[in-house]
Amino acid sequence: VTRDRAYRDSNGDEGFSAIVLGTGNADADHARYVDAGISAGDMLGFSRAFTDPAGKSDIASFKLAFAAGAKATDAFLFACERVNAPDVDRAALQAHANGATGIVEILAVSDAPGKQHELISISVDNPAAERQGGMFSLPNADLSVLDRAAFTARFGLPAGAPTDLRFAAVVFSVRNANVTSRLLAANSIQHD
Repeated sequence: VTRDRAYRDSNGDEGFSAIVLGTGNADADHARYVDAGISAGDMLGFSRAFTDPAGKSDIASFKLAFAAGAKATDAFLFACERVNAPDVDRAALQAHANGATGIVEILAVSDAPGKQHELISISVDNPAAERQGGMFSLPNADLSVLDRAAFTARFGLPAGAPTDLRFAAVVFSVRNANVTSRLLAANSIQHD
């Protein structure tokens, strides 16, 4: 929460300060982060009640392990282990009026992309990822780190202020781009 507040104070309310990485062992991730010198603090464990639309209840429990670069104050990553995943119907939570069906790519900008590769490859537990030229293939999406000029060239949008690492965009897959575009426009949401 403190890191997100620092991001908001520096960058405003738009954007995102972190990405979450699914894991089966947050304890091992935390140990790896500590050993590599990228731990962003103590682990966090928590539980909360969950009730599906039909009224079925259960307790959801999680463990989180945090990673950040020493100079990457605009971004961090965290591993999330579902300790207890409720056996409830999640279909209503996964249906989106905008037609989104998944995340294709997460994009980060950096004034020195190569210096962020070690942080990310350790965070995603894939040492070979460091050699893939700034793109990290994750189980359900790609994570790309671009310099500001490459980001602007790709999207035709300003990349923002200088940064060691900042998450800048998410590319979603949708069922129908026209339906999604109309919904976003009707709600005055900028999109490309």
